[in-house]
Amino acid sequence: MKVLAAMSGGVDSAVAAARAVAAGHDVTGVHLALSQNPKTFRSGSRGCCTLEDARDARRAADVLGIPFYVWDLAEQFRVAVVDDFVAEYAAGRTPNPCLRCNESIKFAAVLDRALALGFDAVCTGHYARLVDGPDGPELHRAVDPDKDQSYVLAVLDADQLSHALFPLGPSTKTAVRAEAAERGLAVAAKPDSHDICFIADGDTAGFLRERLGERPGEIVDADGTVLGTHTGTYGFTVGQRKGLRIGTPAADGRPRYVLDIAPVSGTVRVGPAADLAVEALTAIQPRWCGPAPAPGRFECAVQIRAHGEVTPAVATVHAGGVEVAFTEAARGVAPGQAAAFYLGDRVLGSATIATTR
Repeated sequence: MKVLAAMSGGVDSAVAAARAVAAGHDVTGVHLALSQNPKTFRSGSRGCCTLEDARDARRAADVLGIPFYVWDLAEQFRVAVVDDFVAEYAAGRTPNPCLRCNESIKFAAVLDRALALGFDAVCTGHYARLVDGPDGPELHRAVDPDKDQSYVLAVLDADQLSHALFPLGPSTKTAVRAEAAERGLAVAAKPDSHDICFIADGDTAGFLRERLGERPGEIVDADGTVLGTHTGTYGFTVGQRKGLRIGTPAADGRPRYVLDIAPVSGTVRVGPAADLAVEALTAIQPRWCGPAPAPGRFECAVQIRAHGEVTPAVATVHAGGVEVAFTEAARGVAPGQAAAFYLGDRVLGSATIATTR
């Protein structure tokens, strides 16, 4: 099989490419240049898409003896991921840029180009498994629960999964690093990337402030009491406790968490932890990893954060999206997040959270 291996310059994608070569595939490596102004070096585990990363990917390809190219997708990435990220926060929602990148870049722009060039599949270093099912490949959780990335792949449809390879799904991270060292890959001990890849310093609020400016507003308790002020609702997300800058303590003395964000009025509503409980939600724009379920109800587990817990629920599919009723209350659910639906280890699909109750 002719395989295009997406190589970020990290250990995971390098070992994934190596395993594709070992499996007998005709592999070509490609590094995606996603930054319009790439830095020369990374800062520890922060950021990606630096010139250092591109060189690390090229060196790994040389060790594997495979062709290597760099594809400039910076403009597509800016529009589909960065601009979307800024717009979502401006609207009071909490987006997940990794999902958007997988949906719009790695398994849309890259996969489309790969197929047009005659490749059969795109290989990545995601920790997830593909299992043969009666209706085609099924997306399942990785063996290593601490590294499982099936949540951020839950936007992929059946056709995209049929052209995907995730060689690391059956392995732990420790085993992957050991294999990289055995293969002589210099990235064996390279730190993993953390945080949002295009915000290298980790200052999300500062990144958004540069693009949206200051938009002052009030921080209001659940009973309407003004507890403080802020410089922009984009600096908050539902469930947040740290960094609230509350000047007036709440009357009951208990910690406060963000409950709701109203960007038009500039109001951030806070309250005690108990008020974070969510019993149901409405999700829109569903993406199914296999045949779309028939309208109606089905039992499942729902995950709302990349490394969050799953909550048992009953989902009801209808023409406009999915209604989810949790059998146990979930906490800190924010509009804009993705709700990923699981049946055991299998990913059924995902949808974007629109409202919560």
